Amino acid sequence: MVPEDIASHLESLQVRFAELEKLLADPALYGNPEQSRKVSSEHRKLEKMFRDFAAWKKALADIDTNKEMIASEEDTEMRALAEEDLELQQKQAVELENALQIALLPPDPNDERNIIVEIKPAAGGDEAALFAGELSRAYLKYAESREWRVEILDQSNSDLGGIKNITFSLTGTEVYSRMKFESGVHRVQRVPETEAGGRIHTSTVTVSVMPEAAEVELDIRQEDLRFDVFRSSGPGGQCVNTTDSAVRVTHIPTGLSVASQQEKSQHRNKEIALRILYARLLEIKQQEEQAKFAADKRSLVGSGDRSERIRTYNFPQNRITDHRFAVNIHGLPAVMEGDFDQVIDPILLMECERRLEQLKQA
Repeated sequence: MVPEDIASHLESLQVRFAELEKLLADPALYGNPEQSRKVSSEHRKLEKMFRDFAAWKKALADIDTNKEMIASEEDTEMRALAEEDLELQQKQAVELENALQIALLPPDPNDERNIIVEIKPAAGGDEAALFAGELSRAYLKYAESREWRVEILDQSNSDLGGIKNITFSLTGTEVYSRMKFESGVHRVQRVPETEAGGRIHTSTVTVSVMPEAAEVELDIRQEDLRFDVFRSSGPGGQCVNTTDSAVRVTHIPTGLSVASQQEKSQHRNKEIALRILYARLLEIKQQEEQAKFAADKRSLVGSGDRSERIRTYNFPQNRITDHRFAVNIHGLPAVMEGDFDQVIDPILLMECERRLEQLKQA
C-alpha cells in the first residue's frame, strides 16, 4: 500500500467516523450493550488511526522542511543538527506508516468476538495438572490487567492443587484478536517440586481459544439438541448438589456433547453447556471453511490447531519460546504473573507484517 493509497483510504473512513460519532451521541445505543461495545470499539480504532495519520503527515512535512534546510544551510553545525533531526523524523514516518498499513489490513471476522478458553493437562501427570493450573491463573491475571470480564464456566481440580480442566469466558475489547494465537500445545520444562533428584521434566497442556457464537449463526434446530440431566458430584464422589442440576447437551447431527455441573441451578448449567457447545460448533464450521482453501491454509504460520505444539516454557533458562514465530522471551516469571503482552505483542506484529507482505505481493 503506497502513501497515496493510505491517505485515500483514511479519508474515505471519515464518513464512517462521523456515523459512529452520531451513534455514540444517541442514548438509545446504550440500551443494547453488545451493539454499544462494537460501536465504541470501532470508534476507538478509527480515532487512533486518524491520530497516527495526522502525526504521519506532520512527519512527512517536517522531513521536507529539513531537507530544504540541509540543502541551503551553510553552517556546518546547524546542518549536522538538521541531519540528526531528519534521521529521527524518517524513522518516525516509517513506524507510523507501518502502523497505518497494519491498521488498514482486512480484519479477522472473529476479532471483535468474545471467547471461551479451555485448558487441560496432556502429557506429564500431576506436573501437567499443576502447570495447567498455573497457566490458567496467568491468563486470568492477564485478563484482569486488560479489564476483561472473566466467567468460570467449568473447573475440576486435581488432588495436588492443579486442575484436571478449566473452561472460562473472556469478554471485552480485543479479546479474540489478542488471544487467538494461544491455541495449541504448551510445553513446560522444569524440575517438579516432587522431584527429589533434581531432574528436569517435560510436561504439556492443551489450550483451546474459541470465539463465542450465537445460536442464529449456526442454524441449529431445537430438534437437533438432546438434553440430559444428572446429579452433580465433586472429586471422589463427594456430593455437590442433591438435586439433578447437572446438564448434558448433545448436538445429534455431529454427536458433539457438552456437560456442565458448575452451578447449582439446572437452568444456569444448561446455559453454560449451550455456550460451550455453540463455540465448539462454530470452531468446527470455521475449520471446515478454511479447509476449502487448502493452499492458503498451508501458508499460515500456526493454524491454531490444539494439537500443534506452539510454545515452550523453560524454567531453568528463564525463557519462553514461541516455535511458530521464533520469538524468545527472557522474563518467564513476569509472564506467569499475567504479563502476556511481552509474548503476544511481537507475535501480532510479525503476523501483521506477514499479511502486509502478502498483500504487497498480490
